[in-house]
Amino acid sequence: MESARVDQWLWAVRVFKTRAEAAESCRGGHVRVNDITAKAATRLKPGDRVVAHIHGRDRVLEVVVPITKRVGAAQAASCLVDRSPPAPAPEDVPFFRPRGSARPTKRERRQLDRLRR
Repeated sequence: MESARVDQWLWAVRVFKTRAEAAESCRGGHVRVNDITAKAATRLKPGDRVVAHIHGRDRVLEVVVPITKRVGAAQAASCLVDRSPPAPAPEDVPFFRPRGSARPTKRERRQLDRLRR
């Protein structure tokens, strides 16, 4: 296989759980191939650089093998090189409380007080 669609490849290497999620991310402009916003049908070849904005951070991936079928995790890991910056530490993530949740616990109040200082 010498090329693959970007949405198929992102699904096959387990970046997204479903191909529909991968295609939607492409439609939303969250996927770039070689610094150009990619459509779901954009073709990938070995050596291409894919940047996907997933869960609030950018994943920078280099294509080694363009596959179109979902494979095991070990084999999927050999089809890409992950050049993403490290994820932020949990302490660096700002405090978040969903709207409409119950009263804050003691621990959550202490975290809020630390943020306000």
